[in-house]
Amino acid sequence: MNIDIISCLNDNYSYIVYEEQTNTVIIVDPSEFTPCDNIISQKYKKLDYILNTHHHYDHVGANIDLKKKYNSKIFGFESDKERIPGIDKLLKDNQEFTIGNLNFTTLFIPGHTLGHVAFYIKKEQILFTGDTLFSLGCGRVFEGTYEQMLNSLKRLKNLPEDTKIYCGHEYTSKNLEFCIKFNPNNNLLKIKKEIVETKINNRKPTIPSSLKDELQMNIFLRYDDPDVKEVLNLKKASDLEIFTKLRDLKDNF
Repeated sequence: MNIDIISCLNDNYSYIVYEEQTNTVIIVDPSEFTPCDNIISQKYKKLDYILNTHHHYDHVGANIDLKKKYNSKIFGFESDKERIPGIDKLLKDNQEFTIGNLNFTTLFIPGHTLGHVAFYIKKEQILFTGDTLFSLGCGRVFEGTYEQMLNSLKRLKNLPEDTKIYCGHEYTSKNLEFCIKFNPNNNLLKIKKEIVETKINNRKPTIPSSLKDELQMNIFLRYDDPDVKEVLNLKKASDLEIFTKLRDLKDNF
C-alpha cells in the first residue's frame, strides 16, 4: 500500500491511497481538481473511490469533476447525504467496508461538523482524521458542541499509539506555537519544533504524525495534564472545562 500526499488550495491535504495487489486507487478528501488529477492521471490513470470525512468545500471540492472523469464511487457519512456532492454509498458509525484488500472502519467523530467521520485502516494502522484531529491540534467547533468534539478526540485517543495520523491541513507549525505557550514545560515540544522547522524549510509535509506523538505533545489531548491546568489557572476544572478554554484560546491565537 502507498499513500501520496497532495497539497491543495492554501494548506489542505488530499491523500491518494494505492492498494497494489488489486490495483485499486482511492482518494480521501479531494479538495481541488487539478493537483489531484495531475497525480492520478500521470501515476495511476484511474480513480476507483472517493472518501469524504465531511462536507466542507475544501474537502469535497473536486468530487464531481473527479467522478465525471473516472467514474469513481463516492463514500460519505449517512447524515451528510444531502451535503456531500455526488455521494453514492452512505456509511454508518462503526461500519466496516473493504476496498481492494484494505479493510476500513468508519468512526463517527462529530464536533467540527455534525456529520464528520474518520477512516481507520486497522491492519496498516492508518487514520484519516479530516478536520477533527490535527498534528498538534484539533479542528474548530463549527456545527457541534465542545462536548462532542472532546468525546470524539477521546475516541481517537483509544486507538493504538503507533497509528499514523493523516489530517486535513498543514497547521503543525502554528499549532506547535500554541502548545508551547500553554504547555511550556513539555520538553518534547522543543525537540518537535526543530523537526517541524526543518520539514517546513525543505517544503516537506509535517504529516503523517503518530498518535503516540499526539498523546505526548498535542495539548488538546492533554487537557488532564496538571501543568496545562496550572498554566490556565484551572487546577480543579473538568476535562470539558479545560478543553473548552483551550479551544477558545486557540480560536483567537
